Amino acid sequence: MREPEDEPLPPVRSHGAIVLYVVVMVAVIVGMDVAFFRNRFWVRLAANVGTVLVFGAFWWRFLRRR
Repeated sequence: MREPEDEPLPPVRSHGAIVLYVVVMVAVIVGMDVAFFRNRFWVRLAANVGTVLVFGAFWWRFLRRR
């Protein structure tokens, strides 16, 4: 058996915070779709992909734990 190490475990991110982040992202995407891109499929798809990339970059830069 291995001996327990003295290093503390990394903090566990709250699942509620992750769910809230995803809900906000979905709300932004749906809001943009309804307000601006209702009948333009390819523009809407490009905007949605761009929005997900921006949210992902923000998460990667500021919110992820190392």
